[in-house]
Amino acid sequence: MSNDFDQEDYLQARVDQYIWEKSRYLGLSRQRFLQILGSIAGATAMGGLAVPASAQGQQIGSKSFKNNTSKIIKPLPPGYISHSSGTLEMNWEAMYGRGYLVPNDWFYVHNRSKPPAFNPSTWRLQLGGTGINKPCEFTYDDIIGMPSISVTSAIECAANGRIFFEEVYNKTFSGARWRLGAIGVAEWTGVPLGLLLERAGLKSNAVDVLIQGKDIDSLDSIGINKSKYGFVVPIAKAKMDNSLIVYAMNGEPLPPDHGSPCRAIFPGWAGNANVKWIECIEVSSEPIYSEWIAKQAVLVGSDYPRQGKLITSQNVKSAFELGWSATLKAKPYLLRGRSWSGKGQIVRVEISLDGGKTWQMARLREPNLPFAWVRWDVDWNPTPGKYFLQARATDNLGNTQPLTVPWNDKGLLYGAVVSHPVIVQG
Repeated sequence: MSNDFDQEDYLQARVDQYIWEKSRYLGLSRQRFLQILGSIAGATAMGGLAVPASAQGQQIGSKSFKNNTSKIIKPLPPGYISHSSGTLEMNWEAMYGRGYLVPNDWFYVHNRSKPPAFNPSTWRLQLGGTGINKPCEFTYDDIIGMPSISVTSAIECAANGRIFFEEVYNKTFSGARWRLGAIGVAEWTGVPLGLLLERAGLKSNAVDVLIQGKDIDSLDSIGINKSKYGFVVPIAKAKMDNSLIVYAMNGEPLPPDHGSPCRAIFPGWAGNANVKWIECIEVSSEPIYSEWIAKQAVLVGSDYPRQGKLITSQNVKSAFELGWSATLKAKPYLLRGRSWSGKGQIVRVEISLDGGKTWQMARLREPNLPFAWVRWDVDWNPTPGKYFLQARATDNLGNTQPLTVPWNDKGLLYGAVVSHPVIVQG
């Protein structure tokens, strides 16, 4: 498992194995189990049947943003972020001409639970499991006193862009209707997860790592029961140099809404892998089958395998630093935006000012970091009329935003070129 693509295959095999084990346990055919897995009623019926160290959770939200911040602590900067219960979406217009990093108070939020209370004198991080020789615990002072590194990386919800599925396919979802603001780039400072595993005497036969948060009222994978949220990563991912247990964000102690006291950071992977409010890490010498991953972290639909295609790395996306359905004056503009990829570094951004008829290269601005984003701009001197602006990015592995993407039932990984409407008045 030398790279993310190998790890993706590895975890996909985990999903397939989970489905086989569960269907056999229930005395059902694989096909029948998949049918039940896709239904809320069936999922409820199986809710009490646990699998080893199951990690559970579900994105929640509403179709219209409401002033309900019961799961969010930080003040809302007026005019910058739209919000629903447990979710705050970054407003791209507010980022126009701003710096590379997103300030902590503007950073998007997706909280399944209200941040738990944190007392630095009593908090402990437990590390155990059959994959280590020396189970141990760390205090907050232990963690911040260890050799640390900083990485600049994006965190992006897998459902970022979900609303475009609705607009293209004329179907709706029950989850938060993100446009493109469920992403942010920050400098994260913390301890390499691999170092913690070494301190605990990592065994050569360790295969999986379960990272679990302290939240006590997150909804589980069927949106009914309350449970702690966790995520499983293969040992190869856990040992990567940039896989961190972080305690600082943009040079400040990690804010409660973003995982205080510690959260996981796995650059390039979808946001649900970056567990907040960590309290324990289990290292296993046997596979950890995650019901949450099998149900929620997969692409399901007619264009995908019946068991679903697992989500690990994020895809390529672009966004204009411009209000949606903006109204502008007929005068010269410097259009700005940002593009990113969960699999590498952006090397090219093309812009269309006429709905995709013609394209031109955007100017890329430094810095341009892998697993983060690149800022770009292009000159525009429009005349009055209605326009659809488009941006199409390509990363260093050749991944390019397509014109269309197939539907999936959870509205995840929308990576197609987006038509951004603008009206120019005389």
